[in-house]
Amino acid sequence: MGHKPSLLRRLAASTGSLDAEELTADVVENRFVKPCSGLAEGDRVEVLGRIRSVAYTPRESVPTLEAELFDGTGTVSLVWLGRRRIAGIEPGRTLLASGRVGDHDGRPAMYNPRYELRAPQ
Repeated sequence: MGHKPSLLRRLAASTGSLDAEELTADVVENRFVKPCSGLAEGDRVEVLGRIRSVAYTPRESVPTLEAELFDGTGTVSLVWLGRRRIAGIEPGRTLLASGRVGDHDGRPAMYNPRYELRAPQ
């Protein structure tokens, strides 16, 4: 995929920082995706990253399934309305999501995004 840090650098760095570097390199290599750190409300974008967490929220009006996607530069919430579970949407899974950026509880979000699951690495 991207540029691999030297062995000494890999031994001295934390797992989280190495993961962030690898994900950031993948975003930089793919000219069609936008880094999560640069998302603005109203933008129509594609983002590529790894799911950090998934939560189901049973709300009175519409239940939601929310996944936090991390790309090495920042995060975006992927929110599916009316869903309790989606096969393959799980922590550690890499995916490409596309849609319009909105706001969810004060954070960048994409509602009912189109997505493409990537093969586990």
